Amino acid sequence: MIKTNAIRLLSGAKIPFETVEYEVDENNLAGTEVAKKVGIPVEQVFKTLVAKGEKHGVCVFCIPAAKELDLKKAAKLVGEKKIEMLHVKDLLATTGYIRGGCSPIGMKKKFPTFMHESILNYDMVAVSAGVRGCQVNLAPSDLVKFVGAKTADIIL
Repeated sequence: MIKTNAIRLLSGAKIPFETVEYEVDENNLAGTEVAKKVGIPVEQVFKTLVAKGEKHGVCVFCIPAAKELDLKKAAKLVGEKKIEMLHVKDLLATTGYIRGGCSPIGMKKKFPTFMHESILNYDMVAVSAGVRGCQVNLAPSDLVKFVGAKTADIIL
């Protein structure tokens, strides 16, 4: 089994989860492709996006893989006039993760984290395990509690 910071943290916290590995297509890192490869409905696969505002800095958003983050709703939620997606070149240095392998679990620092409210509609969801090619399946209530996330309507 792959060992990532996210997996070590979940194991250490005794949170039940399973990992699912899949073949990575470097040309297509889309969450919809990941859902097909791991055999999970796309609504239950959540991608992790990192954004930055002028006043409050970096914040993390987890949304269904096939959806888009509504930057206006997200900015309002975090108390900013506007936020921008963190540039890909800054992702590793900021979070410890790379594009396509960004997990809301175990980033370098604890950033304010927000998850789309639909996450609570499922018994199980999948998020990146912290590397391309591996997802972590777990109860959304465990995920939300563990990362200290708030849930809200943050998609277009």
